[in-house]
Amino acid sequence: MTETPSAIIRVQREDFDAASEARRLTHGRKDIGALVSFVGLCRDEAGTLSALELEHYPGMAETEMQRICDLAISRFSLLGLTAIHRFGRIEAGEQIVLVIAAAPHRQAAFDGANFVMDFLKTSAPFWKKEHGRDGETGDWVAAKDADDSARDRWLRE
Repeated sequence: MTETPSAIIRVQREDFDAASEARRLTHGRKDIGALVSFVGLCRDEAGTLSALELEHYPGMAETEMQRICDLAISRFSLLGLTAIHRFGRIEAGEQIVLVIAAAPHRQAAFDGANFVMDFLKTSAPFWKKEHGRDGETGDWVAAKDADDSARDRWLRE
């Protein structure tokens, strides 16, 4: 009987190396036919944003990430999954989040990665505050209806 894969989950201040994480996930594996990775970056919002400040609820963030990843593994029969989310001050152009889904076939890998991101954006306890190029600190970023809609489509399927 094959053991259900467990996800690699990390919440960290330091940057990550997506290629190294992909190698770690696939090392010694010959059953993986597709690997889909997503890297979310801090954008500069047309030159107005210098950085994002990301905070999380320690312990709860990891628990929710694990729950989301376990759902994805089960729903899409993933062979492996990595989810890394950074916190702290992240400058424009820097990496924020990494999701890598491994599956026997491409559609499951794409769907698994997409599912994880849609739920991370809406369900995991992370908060973002904007820091403007003008030196002003903005408000905490509000949740977007579009993110909720993206998540909710998985609930209807």
